[in-house]
Amino acid sequence: MPARPLSHLIDFARRNSPFYADLYRDVPEGVSDLARLPIIDQAAFWAANTWPDNRLLTGPLTDAGVYTSGGTTGAPKVSPWTRTEHFDSTSAFGAGMVRAGLRPGHRVANLFFAGHLYGGFLYIEAALHNAPVENVRLPVAGHTPDEDVADLIAGFGVNVLAGTPMKLGGVAEAVIAKGLDARSVELLLFAGDLLFDDLRPRLAKAFPGAAIASLGYATVDAGLVGAPVPGDDVRVHEAFPERTLVELVDEVTGEPITEPGVRGRVVVTNLFRTLMPIIRYPVGDLAEWVDAECRGFRLVGRTVEGARVANVAMAYEDVRAALAGADPGGVMTGMQMVERRWDGKDGLVLRLAGAEEPPAGLTERLVEAVHAARPLYPDCVEQGFVHPLIIEWVRPSELVTHPRTGKLVQVVDERPHS
Repeated sequence: MPARPLSHLIDFARRNSPFYADLYRDVPEGVSDLARLPIIDQAAFWAANTWPDNRLLTGPLTDAGVYTSGGTTGAPKVSPWTRTEHFDSTSAFGAGMVRAGLRPGHRVANLFFAGHLYGGFLYIEAALHNAPVENVRLPVAGHTPDEDVADLIAGFGVNVLAGTPMKLGGVAEAVIAKGLDARSVELLLFAGDLLFDDLRPRLAKAFPGAAIASLGYATVDAGLVGAPVPGDDVRVHEAFPERTLVELVDEVTGEPITEPGVRGRVVVTNLFRTLMPIIRYPVGDLAEWVDAECRGFRLVGRTVEGARVANVAMAYEDVRAALAGADPGGVMTGMQMVERRWDGKDGLVLRLAGAEEPPAGLTERLVEAVHAARPLYPDCVEQGFVHPLIIEWVRPSELVTHPRTGKLVQVVDERPHS
């Protein structure tokens, strides 16, 4: 489906969506410069996208697939796609898989999650079906036990595993535990989360001949965002030509960022999606440009994911980086932040996947590293505002994941909110 010119898309949304009519009340007709449009406020966007009395959609819901997002924060968000929109999106995503390493004849195990209106599994299945190269699709799904997936790899000669990093890590663990030969696996395609370097040794041990690549960057709510860029840095993507426009904007001012290496919010505009228009929609991720032309962008974390313990902000990516710097041996293979409250005070627990009995002194070094990165935390402990930092070592399977998507839940809030 050909993309609409941006000015036509803006006018169409304004004429047919009550939400966009209100949002663009003061925007002149014929505007084609994104910077002259307001960035969508997500709370207002989703407040308008309700049933009945929907104020966001541009027409009746008559021929569409309805999915919900599986984000790790907030309530699920319902997102309808017309038949042509879904076909166009998955076709572009399938072409991106070829850039990521999908080859003719590959046997692909789809390990994404399905059910409860979640679209991830179906989206990948459609992308494989519409990919420009022949492939053999194995619709395994994420709820399948890791041990069963390991047996399928060995018995059927699976070439490609496609799933979240957490699911890929679990399957790798099962392959290693069973002592299976998984050399048939040539490619590991991930999506849904960032794949951190501390997972790579486990993947390499289980699948010694496999390359690792991003499937691409898309969300149920925003749709297509970025295509994978071949190379060693699997966090780098670029906008889909004639389908998406990607901006990076300053978190405070909202001004566009054009300088490489400067972090900003990812804001996407979808040029072909019209039932639920996506125009300057903040995806919830942070990225930085990798070139002066502002084509390739590197994902560097989430804009909203992090813990706040009393008055101490603990950004997930910063804490993880501090831990990794104090763990040169790579004992830690996963991390989850858990907020708890007891005896009238908040406390932060870092749930670390790795050795059940870590090397002597490692836990203490990790605590010191976090304190050095966030000195306000030990100050608050000393003043009696928060409990001392706690580290719990667990098996990777004990980390909490989203029940529908399999994504790692980076921050778990176990405090009573009643």
